[in-house]
Amino acid sequence: MPTMILYRALLSALILLTLSGCGYHLTNSPANRKQSFRNIWIPFFSNESISPTAQTVLRRAFYDEIHALRGINPAESRDTADLAMKAKIISYSSGAVSYSAKDEVRQYRLALTVELEAYKKGELLPIWKGQLQSSKQYPVNLNLALQRNAEEQALDAAARILAHKFISAIEESY
Repeated sequence: MPTMILYRALLSALILLTLSGCGYHLTNSPANRKQSFRNIWIPFFSNESISPTAQTVLRRAFYDEIHALRGINPAESRDTADLAMKAKIISYSSGAVSYSAKDEVRQYRLALTVELEAYKKGELLPIWKGQLQSSKQYPVNLNLALQRNAEEQALDAAARILAHKFISAIEESY
């Protein structure tokens, strides 16, 4: 009987050690955030796309995203930043994705592709470099003003997704 209790205790300890060492962790929890950088410089985005407003919307989305994360603040200039980024809008497109039975467009999809780089203060090589993509669908409206409004909301949502992806990628690789 005592050996059975010992056997169960050893088996329970082995299972507990196995499950606790699986490597699972939350990537964006406050406890896991790296505090190596406190200030980030967000420049104006260079724009190779057809959208004249995309760079403004993206920059605002990046400011909003870093403001939402505690401990990370926008820097006043590149010189005062712990982390600086370079950004270029590669593409902006909007196309039909859904049609009605009458073969009329019901939904559009807005897609953004942005090339981003992040540099630590005083370093010439980027700590992170890559292209991020985001898309958002929006409904068709016969009123042109409401249609434009829906497209702007889709652009804002896609920009926030890109900003969140970028900040998460930086935290993972920093």
